[in-house]
Amino acid sequence: MNNIEAVHKRLIVSCQALPHEPLHSSFIMGRMAVAAKEGGAAGIRANTKEDIKEIRRNVELPVIGIVKRDYPDSNVFITPTMREVKELVEVGTEIIATDATCRFRPGGKSLDDFYQEVRLAYPDQLLMADCATLEEALHADELGFDFIGTTLVGYTEESRDLKIENNDFELIKEILKQVKHKVIAEGNINTPEKVRRVMDLGVYSVVVGSAITRPQLITRTFVEALEA
Repeated sequence: MNNIEAVHKRLIVSCQALPHEPLHSSFIMGRMAVAAKEGGAAGIRANTKEDIKEIRRNVELPVIGIVKRDYPDSNVFITPTMREVKELVEVGTEIIATDATCRFRPGGKSLDDFYQEVRLAYPDQLLMADCATLEEALHADELGFDFIGTTLVGYTEESRDLKIENNDFELIKEILKQVKHKVIAEGNINTPEKVRRVMDLGVYSVVVGSAITRPQLITRTFVEALEA
């Protein structure tokens, strides 16, 4: 396993492509990770054990691992159950990230019960909480997550009116003031200037995804500028 301290004050690049996206391929994500490393990335965030195994074959960088999987009885889809956690442990993922919102998980399980189950099974595994609100970040911090992330701000019913960049990243400032654990900024941080700003605020690291690794979305920003 790679030293997670390598990502301190540096950039983590999210290399993900879902099945409906044009770059969906473990091979392509492995090459994407190489490109990210060549550009100076210190870590990778990746989805599925297959992609992580391929990324490991290509680069020696610490990985934040997730498994996105839909279940019919829950809106939680980022590492929602122990099944996904076990898959990520099998490939030696340095940090396992999971939805840490207030929503119930598959089977009606609460975040508290899920967290205790993971800690009991894998007491040494580093865990990251993907949160959407200040209250969720504070709760995840209280539970004992090693890293508090802003990944889901604006993506849940509870946070739909929130934007991570509002009022000069006020939400990140509040989280930093009130939590004990390390904060990783993630979600809609899509310019070098925003990366620099949140790092200056005092976060542990910054994750950037779509603005680097989803060419269809990058292209759309240019097209929309012309259409405007």
